[in-house]
Amino acid sequence: MLPPTYQTTCGKRIASKISPNNAIAVYNTRPLPVFQFQFQLPSMAPDGEGSISSAAKEEEELTLSHRRHWLSMLDDTDASRWVISFSDEIKYHKRSKLEPTDHHDAGGTGSSSLTLSRSGSSDSLTTGLGFRAHIWTYNQRYLAAEAVEEAAAAIINAEETAAEDDASADGMRLLQLLVACAEAVACRDRAQASILLSQLRASALVFGSSFQRVASCFVQGLADRLALVQPLGYVGFGLPIIARADHSSERKKKEEALNLVYEIYPHIQFGHFVANSSILEVFEGENSVHVVDLGMAFGLPYGHQWRSLIESLAEIEPPRRLRVTGIGLSVNRYRVMGEKLKSQAEGVGIQVEITVVEGNLENLRPQDINLHEGEALVIASIFQMHCVVKESRGALTSVLRMIYELSPKALVLVEQDSNHNGPFFLGRFMEALHYYSAIFDSLDAMLPKYDTRRAKIEQFYFAEEIKNIVSCEGMARVERHERVDQWRRRMSRAGFQAAPTKMMAQAKQWIGKFKANEGYTVVEEKGCLVLGWKSKPIVAASCWKC
Repeated sequence: MLPPTYQTTCGKRIASKISPNNAIAVYNTRPLPVFQFQFQLPSMAPDGEGSISSAAKEEEELTLSHRRHWLSMLDDTDASRWVISFSDEIKYHKRSKLEPTDHHDAGGTGSSSLTLSRSGSSDSLTTGLGFRAHIWTYNQRYLAAEAVEEAAAAIINAEETAAEDDASADGMRLLQLLVACAEAVACRDRAQASILLSQLRASALVFGSSFQRVASCFVQGLADRLALVQPLGYVGFGLPIIARADHSSERKKKEEALNLVYEIYPHIQFGHFVANSSILEVFEGENSVHVVDLGMAFGLPYGHQWRSLIESLAEIEPPRRLRVTGIGLSVNRYRVMGEKLKSQAEGVGIQVEITVVEGNLENLRPQDINLHEGEALVIASIFQMHCVVKESRGALTSVLRMIYELSPKALVLVEQDSNHNGPFFLGRFMEALHYYSAIFDSLDAMLPKYDTRRAKIEQFYFAEEIKNIVSCEGMARVERHERVDQWRRRMSRAGFQAAPTKMMAQAKQWIGKFKANEGYTVVEEKGCLVLGWKSKPIVAASCWKC
């Protein structure tokens, strides 16, 4: 006769007390982590007369200690019982106990067994059914919770997808409104353009998406252009006159925006990096170098480019001499900056001289530049040459001829790589929209959405360029950016020869220091270094020699 089998359901507490030699853990098929343990306790089988059989008698000594071991394992309070608690709710408990009982037959012979009974109940069948009911209830709750989580996740995913679809649809509608408004302005349809502008102002938000922000700048330009539109049949286009309540306040905002652009956005620093690298190459065979800076304003007020160059020159032996001539109108500010640069240079053993020529690029003459014998001349034009591009082309030709007469050892040219100088307004408008959308997209990746620095950069720096491209004509339009291929043809016609760049590896390493640098690209194209955002060209830098 096989020994009686005992089953109970419990948690990890019983699992830790039952020896693996006598217990087998069987996982329940329900989702709840419930364990079932089955074990056998050796017992003595009674014979018909109530006496002990000979076979059982021989095993008595072997089994008695084993039985006592198991009863001691199940005894939690020195009594022969163990109460197991199960939770109905979080703070309400029902208790079940596992206790040994003696069942006697008619002959008075007893056998030891363990029965699972509910506290306060004598019906073991009711106990088993109640326990199963608990397990079933928890299983249903678990399944219901899973269903709720899945439904919530599906709702969230659907909302995100819908939001993306709505944003895409809003962006497409905004683009269509912009193009339609530009067409109305080009056709001098003031009524239609005014209606479209009112719709655009409600959609083009300064703190919206990247396209909404760039659209807000183009809306300002279209509004300024519409204010100057003359009736059909009128020949010519009026010059925009922008009223400023506080000119000094406006200037301070633009200077602050320029400094933020220099610190955060890489395109000006990229130009200075290429210029300084070219200057250092010239220093390899010279002890004294004279640099004529045609865009000194981009180093104000701290002279970032020259500070970096002085630090690089300090590492070269023997000590070198550097002269810098700045072209511009803010003479006093240039001189203050020059004194600070001289103090820095003296501290590292470099001779630096800063001079200023008051005037603009169009009026510059060769005799304005004080050249010394024995020094190499380098011309640096950082975002300046496009300002002298006019419809007649005569001004740019004169400037290039003057530079050629100076016979520089190197001419560094850095310009925006985009065509914003087309003869037709709509073509220029679409090209600018594409170009500045890439710039605003890069700013979106570099600065948080509600960062005031980004708003200042966009509204007081790039917005000024956009408004000049969109709203101005004739002499007032100075932001006449052109592609690098066009600059290559112009430089060749002026007698310059392209000098191959040798800084591709350094440029890629340099761009890695900027945030969101994975979106920026630096490629070499026909001897020029082109900085781009996600393959869209932004700035092109080239080096030329006579």
